[in-house]
Amino acid sequence: MMMKMREIWLALDSRGMGGIESHVAELAAGLAAAGCRPRVIFLADHGPHPLKDRLSAAGLAWECLAGPLLGRLRAGRPAVLHTHGYKANLVGRLAARLAGVRHVASYHAGERPPGRVAWWDRLDRWTGWMGRRIAVSRPIAARIPGGATLVPNFVALPPARALASPDSVGFVGRFSPEKGADRFVELAAQVPGAAFIAFGDGPELARCQAMAGGRVAFRGAVPSMAPHWGELGLLAVTSRAEGLPLAVLEAMAAGVPVAAFALGALPEVIHHGDNGFLAPPDDMAALAACIRQWLALDAAGRAALAAAARATVERHYSREAGVARILAVYGLATAA
Repeated sequence: MMMKMREIWLALDSRGMGGIESHVAELAAGLAAAGCRPRVIFLADHGPHPLKDRLSAAGLAWECLAGPLLGRLRAGRPAVLHTHGYKANLVGRLAARLAGVRHVASYHAGERPPGRVAWWDRLDRWTGWMGRRIAVSRPIAARIPGGATLVPNFVALPPARALASPDSVGFVGRFSPEKGADRFVELAAQVPGAAFIAFGDGPELARCQAMAGGRVAFRGAVPSMAPHWGELGLLAVTSRAEGLPLAVLEAMAAGVPVAAFALGALPEVIHHGDNGFLAPPDDMAALAACIRQWLALDAAGRAALAAAARATVERHYSREAGVARILAVYGLATAA
């Protein structure tokens, strides 16, 4: 039986909102619902942060470290330290070992990072044996020496609602090379029959805006997509590498089907023509054809696709199922 008085710490180093941050918010909420006491630990204070606002609004505990993690671990004695991202994994792995605290590391990234970060990423994977490991997709798990427990990303299922399914295609993510925002802009030129809307920020935003020539509406970064899914009829995933994007599950849970390249775990989630569309990796013509296929559907066809997308998340990627799998990796039972 789990000790109710000991916290579970979810640690990360973060400057903005992305897939890891959204996952941590989902996990913290799910752990609290399961009767646990989660606390999100920011390894450094980088100022105002959407994740801090989201956690505070949900009544979930968080803090920014004022000193070394090791000292805080020795003082706080959490039941588990669960880290996210290569920097938090490396720092947390060593500190937890010295403090005698159980450590779990999650691996989220499907891409191979460039430059010096590639070395840190490699070190993170090769030192994973020092604790328990979670990967969000099979391809990511296969890159970790000794393997990892597969726990796909998960989301809370929002209330069902009638969808208008507008002729709009969305991009949700960081404007960085691996996410392929530039490819989304190219799709806008290839498929003139739809409105293209992009949510997010990042180093390639200015270049993508210059490329778009007015064909894409850029909305910037938003704290949560929950109020915005109704603006989209289809989500396009134009990434060059992927694991299992949380945005895909959020969209499908909201009844917004997805057109994507068959990367990472996406072929396990999206079944072409049933709950969404898949194109061969890097085949822009095929992805554009998928969007045209969706545009050609009548209202009944779009409704069936949306219902199937939502049902997929409900059956396989619910918050409750994901949290239960993670608690098993922790070696803890639910407190409720």
